[in-house]
Amino acid sequence: MSKRRSSIITEGLARSPNRSMLRAVGFGDNDFDKPIVGIANAHSTITPCNAGLNVLADSAENAVKAAGGMPQTFGTITISDGISMGTPGMKYSLISREVIADSIDTVVNGQQLDGVLVIGGCDKNMPGGMMAIARINVPAIYVYGGTIKPGNHKGNDLTIVSVFEAVGQVAAGKLDPADALAIEKKACPSVGSCGGMFTANTMSSAFEAMGMSLPYSSTMAAPDAEKAESAAASGRMLVDVIKRGLLPRDIMTKEAFENAIAVIMAVGGSTNAVLHLMAIAREADVPLTLGDFEKVRARTPVICDLKPSGRYVTVDLHRAGGIPQVMKILLNGGLLHGDCIGVTGKTVAETLIDIPDTPLVGDVIRSLDNPVYQEGHLAVLYGNLSEEGCVAKISGVKNRQHTGPARVFDSEEEALDAVLNDSIKAGDVVVIRYEGPKGGPGMREMLAPTSAIIGKGLGDSVGLITDGRFSGGTYGLVVGHVAPEAAVGGNIALVEEGDTITIDGDNRNLTLHIEDDELTRRRASWRPRTKTLSGVQKKYAQLVGSASNGAVTW
Repeated sequence: MSKRRSSIITEGLARSPNRSMLRAVGFGDNDFDKPIVGIANAHSTITPCNAGLNVLADSAENAVKAAGGMPQTFGTITISDGISMGTPGMKYSLISREVIADSIDTVVNGQQLDGVLVIGGCDKNMPGGMMAIARINVPAIYVYGGTIKPGNHKGNDLTIVSVFEAVGQVAAGKLDPADALAIEKKACPSVGSCGGMFTANTMSSAFEAMGMSLPYSSTMAAPDAEKAESAAASGRMLVDVIKRGLLPRDIMTKEAFENAIAVIMAVGGSTNAVLHLMAIAREADVPLTLGDFEKVRARTPVICDLKPSGRYVTVDLHRAGGIPQVMKILLNGGLLHGDCIGVTGKTVAETLIDIPDTPLVGDVIRSLDNPVYQEGHLAVLYGNLSEEGCVAKISGVKNRQHTGPARVFDSEEEALDAVLNDSIKAGDVVVIRYEGPKGGPGMREMLAPTSAIIGKGLGDSVGLITDGRFSGGTYGLVVGHVAPEAAVGGNIALVEEGDTITIDGDNRNLTLHIEDDELTRRRASWRPRTKTLSGVQKKYAQLVGSASNGAVTW
C-alpha cells in the first residue's frame, strides 16, 4: 500500500466514512490494503476510435483484481477529429487534449489513486492521457485502443483519408461520384483508430518506443482478441509497477523522448507528434526543443513504407514485426538509447534481444541501407515567416523546394473553396492563417484543403503553409505550426496576395521575399483581430501558448 492511500483509508475508525463509501462500490474488509488502480476509460460511441474501449477496460479491470489490486474506473472525453474535420467543431480538438489531461489529473489526485491505466483511441486521447501521466507521476501504463482494419474498394486498401481525397478527385472529374460513395461506405469497416501512420498510430508507436506501453501493443488491430489480452497484461503489469515503485518520470527521460522521435521518423509519423511530444515533455519537466527533433531527424532514415505517403497500413506493420522490429533495426544502427528502461523494468536492449535483426516478412519495414528516405521526414524550418520554427512534412513529394506566389486565406473554409473552385494553380503557395492555437482558437487540422489539393492532382506542384496543424493523414509539401502565429502578430499575418514565398525543405527555411522596410511598414498598420468567444474556447485562447512550445495552457 502506498502512502497516498494509507493516509486516506487505512487509519482505523478515523477513516470509517471514507471506507464506508468504498464499501458501497464493492470493497470488502481485505481490500483496503490493496493498491487502488484508476482505469481512465475514454470509451464513447462518438467515434470508431473509441467505440471498442469498454472491452479493453473490462479486461484490464479483471486483470488488476486478479493481480491483487482494486480497480476504480472513470471516464474522460473524446473529440473525433475525422468527424469534426473541416467544420467549426475541429476548433475543439486540440482543446480536448488539455481537458483530457486535466480530467485525469483531477481524478487521480483528487482520489489519491496509487496508479493509473489510461485507455484511449482517438488522436487527442493519446497525448492528453500521457500529459496527465507525466504530470501526476504515479505508476502508470498507457493502453492504446488499437488501429482500425483497412477498407477495400476495387483492390485498393482504404483509410479515412481516401474519402477526403475522393472529394477532390470528384471535383477534378477524376472519380465517378458512385465510386466516391462506395469509398465512403467501405473506408471504415470496424472499430479502431484511423488505419495509416496517422496521429493516433504515430503516438501509440511513440509511447511504446518510450517504454510507457507494452511491446507490440501500439500496432494491434482494435477488433482482434490480442488487443484485449494486451490490455489485461497491462493491468497485471501495472500492479507490479506499483509494487516496484517505478514512476513515469523514471522512464520518460530525455533519452526516452529521443527514442520516441527516432521511431516516429522511422515509421513516417504525423507532424502532430512534434506538438504533442513537446507538450508531454513539458509536463515531465524534460527540456525537449524543436532542435532535438531536427537533430534526430538528420540521422534517422524513414524505413517504413506506410500511408499516407506510402503503400501499407498499420496492420501490415504489425504483421511485419511491429514497433519492436523497427526498434531492433534502429538499435543495431546505433540510433536508439539501448539503456532506457520501460514499464516492464527491462531496458530497450533487453526487451529487443530476441527480435530478429531483419524483418521476417514483406517489405513494409526496410533495412537501414535501403530506406524509403535517407533522412527523417519531419523537418523543422526557420526564416522570416517562422522565427520560432515550424514543421514541414517532406515525405511523398518530388520537390522539397518550392517558390511561388502567395494565395492568402484567413480561414480553412476559404482555402478549401478556392481549391475546389480551381482558383489554385500549379506553382502557388497557399497560406492559411488565423488558425493557430489562439487565432482559431484551437489550431484546426487542414486535412480538407490538403486532401483536395492531392485529389486535384496538385500535390507535387502546390505548397501550403499554415499556423494551424495537419492531420496525420496529410502528405505533400506542407508546412504547419508556423510560429509566431498570425493572431499574435507573427509575420504570416503580414503576407499579401501575390508575395513570393520559398519553402525549402532541404535547407530548412521558410522565407517571405520582401524587403525588411516593407515588412516594417506592414507591421505598423497591422491590428489584432477580435473574436467573440465563450466557454472553453475563451479560456483556451486566453491561456494557450505558442505551437513552438507544444501549445500548452500553462
